[in-house]
Amino acid sequence: MTDGAPSGGASGRTSPGRPGEAVVVAVRSAAALRRGVGAVRRHLPVGPVARRRARTAARVAAWTGAGAVAATSLSAAAVSGLAAFFVRRVVTPVHERPDDVRVLAVDVDGTGPDGPVVTVTSDAQTRARGRYVLLLDGGRRAAQVGDVVREERGAVVRRLVSVPDGGIAPGPARWSGVVHVGDPTAALGLPHEDVLVPTPLGGLPAWFVPAFRARTAGDDEPTGADVWAVLVHGRGATREECLRAVPLLHHLGLPCLVPAYRNDADAPVEAASHYGLGDTEWLDVEAAVLHALDHGAREVVLIGWSMGGAIVLQLATRSWTADRVRALVLDSPVVDWRDVLEHAARQNRLPQLAGRLGIAMLARPEARALLGVSAPIDVTRLDWVVRADELRLPLLLLHAQDDDVVPIGPSRRLAAARPDLVVFRDFPGAQHTREWNTDPDRWEREVARFLLEHL
Repeated sequence: MTDGAPSGGASGRTSPGRPGEAVVVAVRSAAALRRGVGAVRRHLPVGPVARRRARTAARVAAWTGAGAVAATSLSAAAVSGLAAFFVRRVVTPVHERPDDVRVLAVDVDGTGPDGPVVTVTSDAQTRARGRYVLLLDGGRRAAQVGDVVREERGAVVRRLVSVPDGGIAPGPARWSGVVHVGDPTAALGLPHEDVLVPTPLGGLPAWFVPAFRARTAGDDEPTGADVWAVLVHGRGATREECLRAVPLLHHLGLPCLVPAYRNDADAPVEAASHYGLGDTEWLDVEAAVLHALDHGAREVVLIGWSMGGAIVLQLATRSWTADRVRALVLDSPVVDWRDVLEHAARQNRLPQLAGRLGIAMLARPEARALLGVSAPIDVTRLDWVVRADELRLPLLLLHAQDDDVVPIGPSRRLAAARPDLVVFRDFPGAQHTREWNTDPDRWEREVARFLLEHL
């Protein structure tokens, strides 16, 4: 989840798969379900396919026990269908995002007292401090913006750092924290190679940025470094999300490998063409680690953003290559998928039972047909607060205090559970995966200090 769902603990949860507790939940929720059925129907798609999925979802609800009582009513059937619809949206890749802001005015020449500025509609993201981009023409062009100059009624005036070819004019745009747009050469001016990482699904495209030794007497030839960095983007993002870290890693002398993973827009698609929430994608990152080891690396550090952090944690505990991993750096990671999904359900004002039922559905064998995933997903296996004792690698955990997609709570609890391994740093005022945008100097300082201690 990235540019791209308040926090709860691992304890005190009701397991949707335990019938006794499920009956209590269902009885207590019955009145609310009846009152909310009209709102539920408005959330659901219409048509024969949607109706079939709703009926199947109701049967799954009864099988799991979470809807043992409620599934006897029309309200419960509607909630079951809504639960399935909600979870399908979470596991379905999104490669194109709609415009979400509007450019109201532009002063490219800086004729006013503030220099070059752009005025955009005001919301939480456009008011946040730091560096961002306005994606124009469906993401084909990007204008980089800097700090807030001032706020006006319903609008925000920000410094205009760069203007793309073709300029920028009032109209729709999309706000993004991915400041570096394009490949490493186009976006950063760093030489890179386009490589294919072999996997059973096919070749995964990846960028390889070789390390360079410090320039002496005009010499800036590549050097072979035996510790590589493998960078993993988040859900709904692209490899460009990782580029913010590449200049620092390059300066530290680490070659960088930035792979895509299954179901990305430019990567092989598995049969189900849905996310595994890290439960399947870690195999692609394992392939990237093997590629690095086959091409000169002796060890790697893994860096992941959002769902990329969940992927990295799976590799660190499930892959035979984990003994070649030196350290982990995670930015706004999904530490506990149950917490994220429950938060997303609340944000979307779904009935509490619908959110819990959706999570229960993920773990059922019927999830393949109902939700489109390649295999059932047990979110307990993806909860690193519960599994904290299994971690064996040093971990730098960076998280935005104002993260409204992946709440910070589980990251705090993981750090409290493993103070021997986890270095935790929160970033006030930052939103999801935008710690670097808000304070790039601090982000790079924290990452550099941690890596230098473990390289």
